[in-house]
Amino acid sequence: MATATAAIIDHSAWRPRYNPYLVAFTVTLATFMEVLDTSIANIALPHIAGTFGASANESTWVLTSYLVSNGIVLPVSAWLATRLGRKRYYMSCVALFASSSFFCGLAPSLGALVFFRVLQGVGGGGLQPSEQSILADTFAPEQRGMAFSIYAMAVVLAPAIGPTIGGWITDNFSWRWIFYINVPISILSLYMSHRFVEDPPYLRAERAKKKEAMIDYVGLGLVALGVGTLQMTLDKGQELDWFGSNWITAGCIFAGIVLGVWVWWEWRHPHPIVELQLLKRRNLATAMAAMLLLGTVLYGTTVLVPEFLENLMGYPAVLAGEAMAAGGFVMMVTMPMAGVLSGKMDPRILMALGYAATALGLYHMAVNLSLTMDFWTASSLRLYQVAGLAFIFIPSNVLCYAGVPREKNNQVSSMMNFVRNVGGSAGIAIVSTMVTRATQRRQNYLAANLNNGNPRFRQMIQGLSSMMHGHGASAAQAAHQAYGQVDMMVQQQAAALAFQDVVSILAIVVACLIPFAFIMQRPAASPGTILPPD
Repeated sequence: MATATAAIIDHSAWRPRYNPYLVAFTVTLATFMEVLDTSIANIALPHIAGTFGASANESTWVLTSYLVSNGIVLPVSAWLATRLGRKRYYMSCVALFASSSFFCGLAPSLGALVFFRVLQGVGGGGLQPSEQSILADTFAPEQRGMAFSIYAMAVVLAPAIGPTIGGWITDNFSWRWIFYINVPISILSLYMSHRFVEDPPYLRAERAKKKEAMIDYVGLGLVALGVGTLQMTLDKGQELDWFGSNWITAGCIFAGIVLGVWVWWEWRHPHPIVELQLLKRRNLATAMAAMLLLGTVLYGTTVLVPEFLENLMGYPAVLAGEAMAAGGFVMMVTMPMAGVLSGKMDPRILMALGYAATALGLYHMAVNLSLTMDFWTASSLRLYQVAGLAFIFIPSNVLCYAGVPREKNNQVSSMMNFVRNVGGSAGIAIVSTMVTRATQRRQNYLAANLNNGNPRFRQMIQGLSSMMHGHGASAAQAAHQAYGQVDMMVQQQAAALAFQDVVSILAIVVACLIPFAFIMQRPAASPGTILPPD
């Protein structure tokens, strides 16, 4: 009966009862809340550790627990949305995120906070895939660029203002309020979702078919175990010296085997949790590969720049956040531009231009990143880096849905968000390791030139010793302090050069993504679209 019902439904003719932009605002509200909370939690971590008397390493479980549960839910969110009903599942995620946020604020111990953060990650993991598939269904294909640009503005605005808001809240009130503020936003989101969001007819038909099919418990268990282990390994790898640790080595091997078996199982299963057969579509497979690499670069640089400003230049966390914020506001301007242009010209050209602009921005950052730059220079480096991102994300989202049956939109959004999440986790881990290794190499190189046979080195030591002696230190103390000062300068300079080296490599990686845009198939022309011949 479900099959017969689906057969007589004109999927392309369905349109929501309410204004599509009202629906876009409704689902974007929850996205803004979830991303804002994540960026605020990073700033509040030292305050949380102080409240519970925890070490810095113990307090990081507040972040790790969220990332692990979030990563596990992402690949299965499409299956859950289809089986439970997308609107019902989406509202359940908002309600779970709100209630767990409230209990995070009330947490009496670090263990309780970590537990509620796990629940918060489960709720947050289902939000973004559901929201993107709702937008894909609500808007006609030629309007999706603009729809995704509205959604993306919330994604970039939240982390731009998150550190500033988080710093202000924790300084003036308590870190508990970073969780409490989610509750009223969630209540508003739930009301608007109940009022304006609806499931298309074909989703109801698809849900009926899914209910008749047996649940793939093996696939569900494998993906949870494999993704959870992978996230834990990526998060703790640098801290435990990667493959110098037996735990990390065993975790990598175990995650690789489990995920390999999962791919084999899902590919052959008649009713899989994640429909990997969709990767036969060139656009989706190419977009996922590019998003994995791009996520690695972008999340890595999001950690790099604040680390450089705080650790090497002595910026407070709030000021470092303000330096990053300029990029977020620039993207708020470029996102609508990319949305409009995606409906007017070949999205592949926009993507290629976006990759080129991002690579040039990273190269500019590598050249100008220094210990002597001022605040405005630091802000401009971030601005140049993100100026082209809108012209990557919006066309990529438009192209990956092209030609995919509408009942599979949930699967597409789930898979794209999953690879972005994995790419981000890998990027943070890989970039941190690269900086550490590059700093060691640079420090060894610089130290090799510091010997008494070098006249410039002797002149520097003598000048510093004279200055220290003039401030009341004895000759021996002055010489000792001079050598210590030079050692500190070498470490800082080595770290600065290491950052430049790593950003240069990231620029090359992004430049190599330019051909990915033209591997994708050109979307079907629609009225008002200007598409040059292949």
